[in-house]
Amino acid sequence: MIDEIIKEADQRMSKTIEALHNELKGVRTGRANTSLLDGIMVDYYGSASALNQVANVSVQDSRTLTVTPWEKTMIEPIEKAIMTSNLGLNPVSAGMVIRIPLPPLTEERRKDLVKLVGQIAENSKIAIRNIRRDANTQLKTMLNDKEITEDDLRGAEKGVQDVTDRFVKQVDDVIADKEKELMEI
Repeated sequence: MIDEIIKEADQRMSKTIEALHNELKGVRTGRANTSLLDGIMVDYYGSASALNQVANVSVQDSRTLTVTPWEKTMIEPIEKAIMTSNLGLNPVSAGMVIRIPLPPLTEERRKDLVKLVGQIAENSKIAIRNIRRDANTQLKTMLNDKEITEDDLRGAEKGVQDVTDRFVKQVDDVIADKEKELMEI
């Protein structure tokens, strides 16, 4: 039973790391990447839809993204959604294609992005610590129900802490790589 609790905590923390990777994909570096636009929602006939469900998003070159809407009437709502996002992008429409030039990152913008990455990292660490707390609560409940001894509890809590430490280190490593990538000119 103790092993199951530790294994479940490990799996949940692993999902937290996956979520961290997915969230960091949307943080802009110096290169064009279609995942930059993944979080943008477009008004599609009165309902919010993901940009990639109403248009084709592709990389034209290292500093330009292109968006090709499925319908001509979607050009204006897509441009509006991109402009109102907090990405600092200015789309330019040319017929049925919307080009999004990515301006070079200024030093100030890079520092802002590093702060944003730090906030994302802290949220991931909080999620990991919450999972640790849940596992320890389950273990203490088992102790109160006399399913395990106090020695078993101490050993299990150490196991949960070891798993937690391993995942917190993973978060630190991922964030260090992303910060290095952001500060690269």
